[in-house]
Formats: sequence, structure tokens, C-alpha cells
Amino acid sequence: MQSALVVGGTRFIGRHTVAELLEHDYRVTVFNRGEHANPFSDHPDVHHYEGDRANDRELLAAKREVEPAVVIDCVAYQPRDVRKATEIFADVEAYVYVSSGASYAVDDVPKREGVTPLRECSADQAADDSPETYGNRKAEGDRMVFRAAERGAPAMAVRPTVVYGPHDYSERLDYWLHRVSEYDEVVVPGDGTNLWQRVYVEDVASALRVVAEEGTPGEAYNVGDRNALTLEDTVELAADCLDTDVDIVHASDRELSTAGLSLGSFPLYRPAPHLLDTHKLEALGWESTPVEEAMARTAADHRDAERTGESEGPERAAEETVIGVLETI
Repeated sequence: MQSALVVGGTRFIGRHTVAELLEHDYRVTVFNRGEHANPFSDHPDVHHYEGDRANDRELLAAKREVEPAVVIDCVAYQPRDVRKATEIFADVEAYVYVSSGASYAVDDVPKREGVTPLRECSADQAADDSPETYGNRKAEGDRMVFRAAERGAPAMAVRPTVVYGPHDYSERLDYWLHRVSEYDEVVVPGDGTNLWQRVYVEDVASALRVVAEEGTPGEAYNVGDRNALTLEDTVELAADCLDTDVDIVHASDRELSTAGLSLGSFPLYRPAPHLLDTHKLEALGWESTPVEEAMARTAADHRDAERTGESEGPERAAEETVIGVLETI
């Protein structure tokens, strides 16, 4: 039984990664500050090492005690996090950094590893922690992986697009699941054809394991749903999974402005298509869960968890104002 260290590991991507590793006969240690409930606290093959990943001594101490063969780094948000981790774990069998599709600088369709340029990252951006610099910092983390591999470290990166699934604390998809479960009419921004590819969280977890086992140091691998849905198709599939019907109301920026809204007021709306090429990952043996199955599991978790996602999008009163305006046209 191989040993794996998951930096993070109790909330969303990390939680599913631990489960994926357990299913493939790994002994897992979760490294984090212990600020969130540990869903694996009673599992005999999961151990917890409390520490702060920004504290290099604590990370090094965990490495020495656990002696992992594989390290999955789910919470590296600053480039220096990746730089130090690749130094500390330079002699493990595989270090996998969770990067992001936001690393890409231009809207190629699809975005390809090694072809589509990455974002630049200034010194100020590298030290920032705001959403505006997230993609810049993730791209610089990728470059840290590449440089580490040049020095001989077994470092690799996985770039997910927008992740959804059970235990998603962002609640972006929960907004739409709640809307279709509670209301007969739902406003969808624009004509509903905007495409922001998503990826099921269990598929991210399996990608991290597959890359650790089969990937090449110094490489990055995109991960996204094989079947990328438009926002309108997503809403319709959500309704199907919740056994309900919904009337979709399209609204332009001008119509939304009557209620103080814009196209960007809605979660999972993006003006330009965002699609990642996943052939490189598939060549390692990775497969995407059928999107209908992934959405059904996500909808079931939404129902059980009673998340609404209402804070992620417009208030219902504003939505009803827009619906009323459209009914008079």
C-alpha cells in the first residue's frame, strides 16, 4: 500500500481526492490546519497531520514523518507555495499541483497545454490573494512546476476548469439547482448559448491520481467534462435531474438593466467560450463521467445539503422584475 500526502483534503477537491486514493489502495495523510471537519476522521487508512502549508518547517516535518510516495497539493494559491513544495518534495515519486484553466491568457477554443499562452504574473500579483489575480498566480505556479522538473523534481500540474459536484462550497451550480427546484420561470442571461466548460469533481480527483501514476514530470494536463454544456442546457439538465419542469426566460443586458442586473450578475456566465482540450489527459487512461450521471449525483447532494446558492446570483425579486418587463414586450 503506497503512501499519499494530500495538502488540503477535507472540503471539496481534496475530499474527493482522498476518497479516490483510498479506492485505489493508498494510505492517505491529510495535511491541513484542522479548521474544517475531517470527513475521514474514523477511517483507518486516513491520518491527519496538523500544520500550515505556508510554514515550510511544518510541511517538511510532515514529509519526513509520512514519507509519501505521492503528494497532491490542493491548496497552493501563491507561487511561492509551489516553489517551496517542489523543493521539499523533490525526492518523492510524484508531486501534483492543482492549477486551473484560469492560467490561460487568451480565449483559444479549445485551450491546449503547451500551445495556448499562460497569463503573466507580476511580483505584486504573486503576493496578492484577490480573485482578480487568481489566474495569474496559478499560471506562475505552473511555471514553478516546469522549473522544478528541469531540476529533476517529479512535479506535474493539473488544470481543472470550473469544478462542480457534491460538497461544492462555492454554490455556483447550487444557484441554478435551487432556481429550477423552486420556480416555474428562470431567467438565463443572454441567449443561453454561452459556454463555460465545467468538470465533475470526482473526475478531477481521478485526474490527479492518474497524473501522479502515469504523468510526465514538467507537464500540465487539462481536465474538463468531455460533454461541455451551454448554460441553457445545464439549466435544463438540472431540471431533469430534479424531476421538474422550468420555463427559461432569456434576457439581454438591456433587459437585465431594468432590475440593476447585467449578464455577469449570474453564476457560470462567461462572455467568451471557455473550453479545455482534454486529449492529453485521456491518453494517460483518464475518462470523464457522463455529464447526465454527474449532474444527477450533484442534484442529489444539493437536495440533501439544502444549499441554495442564492448569494451567488441575483435576488429573486430582481429576476421577477426582469420577467415582468419581458412579459410586456
